[in-house]
Amino acid sequence: MIIYRPMKPVDIPAGLSLCRHYGWNQLARDWELFLYLSPEGCRVGVDEGKVLGTVTTLRYEDHFSWIGMVLVDPARLRQGIGGQLLQESLQILKDEKVVKLDATPEGPAVYLKLNFVDEYRLSRMHWSAASSVRLPASPARPLRHTDLHQLLALDHEIFGADRTAVLEWIWEGAPHHAFVLEERNQIKGYCFGRPGHRFTHIGPVIAQDHDRAVHLVSAALRNCSGPVILDVLQDKGEFVRWLSNLGFAEQRQLIRMYRGPDAGPGVKEKQFAILGPEFG
Repeated sequence: MIIYRPMKPVDIPAGLSLCRHYGWNQLARDWELFLYLSPEGCRVGVDEGKVLGTVTTLRYEDHFSWIGMVLVDPARLRQGIGGQLLQESLQILKDEKVVKLDATPEGPAVYLKLNFVDEYRLSRMHWSAASSVRLPASPARPLRHTDLHQLLALDHEIFGADRTAVLEWIWEGAPHHAFVLEERNQIKGYCFGRPGHRFTHIGPVIAQDHDRAVHLVSAALRNCSGPVILDVLQDKGEFVRWLSNLGFAEQRQLIRMYRGPDAGPGVKEKQFAILGPEFG
């Protein structure tokens, strides 16, 4: 009999093992953050002491909540484990007005039955970090911890909720990938990045326009020595073409979906790349 219970720190190695099987990028540090931010909101399915599946949830104030890290042991697929983990997450978030997630192209068939609808599409763009690529000069400067106070107010408006703890966590883990554009003492754009098992993940990228997004990503890429990914909103066609000209290639697509009366707050026009499908 499979038991579904709260995830604990002792389960992190099992979560990482599932990540490695599916080629996902997360590190132990990522799982630790999920448990820190949502100690009662992450679940595992366990059979005879072995973790067979995982799911995580995050609440972004009372604006919307997030489902991520739906992973199932490949030897136990099509046994209803993933579906039950989703039901567990929805029960955790049953009082939330809006619940969101990023699905693979195969996911909507499952999520539509749970009353999720499409919001927009993303492209995961992958770069091998070829040393011959010439990046444009950038006026972006390294983001300092003292910038976070002003930045967080802007991020609240554009993302649609307070994610202070997540952005502080990502900056602390990789300050050399975080950059900001400042004009007349006002922040006009910023980006973060984080290391992973397979590649560096640049995101979120928040900017007033395409040119500023290019400046930010160019600065971040200069500090990347290996493969890089960005999860880019497909409606940013000019930005996608710029990445393609640098040598980025689409690795896969994602579909942002939501369940509730609307998609919740936020300013999509200024979002060029997301933090990641596990965070929103």
